[in-house]
Amino acid sequence: MENLCTLCPRNCSVDRMIGKTGYCGQTDKIYVARAALHMWEEPCISGEEGSGTVFFCGCPLRCIFCQNHKIALGKEENGEKIGKEISIVRLKEIFLELQTKGANNINLVTGTHYIPQIAKALSLAKAEGLIIPVVYNTSGYERVESLRLLEGLVDIYLPDMKYVSKELSKEYSNAENYFEVASKAIEEMVRQVGEPIFDDRGLIKKGVIVRHLVLPGSTKDSKAVFDYLWNAYGNRIYISIMNQYTPMQQIKNHPLLSRKVTKREYQKVVDYALSLGWENGFIQEGETAKESFIPGFNGVGV
Repeated sequence: MENLCTLCPRNCSVDRMIGKTGYCGQTDKIYVARAALHMWEEPCISGEEGSGTVFFCGCPLRCIFCQNHKIALGKEENGEKIGKEISIVRLKEIFLELQTKGANNINLVTGTHYIPQIAKALSLAKAEGLIIPVVYNTSGYERVESLRLLEGLVDIYLPDMKYVSKELSKEYSNAENYFEVASKAIEEMVRQVGEPIFDDRGLIKKGVIVRHLVLPGSTKDSKAVFDYLWNAYGNRIYISIMNQYTPMQQIKNHPLLSRKVTKREYQKVVDYALSLGWENGFIQEGETAKESFIPGFNGVGV
């Protein structure tokens, strides 16, 4: 029973150590699709040199509109597996290589289902000279108990807060309990790392930045997200209001998600957040809904 996986809120309870897979689609073998410098995170994360981003395969949430849907599924449409299998030792080496390449931080993207392996690799890397901050980049759909395995190893939490609405979270992410889960997860993240701290270059060294991707036709729920975050944390966290929603092929016929967010929709959400009193955060100017922001998941750096 002790090997049954309950790392994420899906609580699949399958034995991934013997090759079984649950909702995330992955066994306990680490699969990584890309490990490279990434320039398109928030300015305080990417900086000029880039963020050392590691994209893990599989995902416990798998939103229907995901721009990284192939690696979230962990396979191509023909069923061929995506990514390269690596060991914990190799993951440790990747962290150190990214530091050598000048990365401002190590950026762990969708690592929920690999938290124990990530924790071990980080401990090994820090023992061998990893000194740059570690970013945990997540959908927000996390178990508090699993996040506690990362305490003292992660410096910056970069979670999404996607929805308040149960209807939206059920339709778009098959997770009716998303808000309940994500709000508890963010509370734990803030407890672990505290208020944001920046260096003299403006790069974040510690703290929480909560991302919210504005979706077509969902400004009412976006406002509810910022109501919650403001009332819970105020300026003790940073927010990032994202407008790069890109309609992907898999939802081309959806009545709402098949179009981009309008300028008016995005501005309404930004104006509302500012009206609450937010001072700490990031907004995006101009047209950013482009597939060019999606990197190639071709195994580079792995």
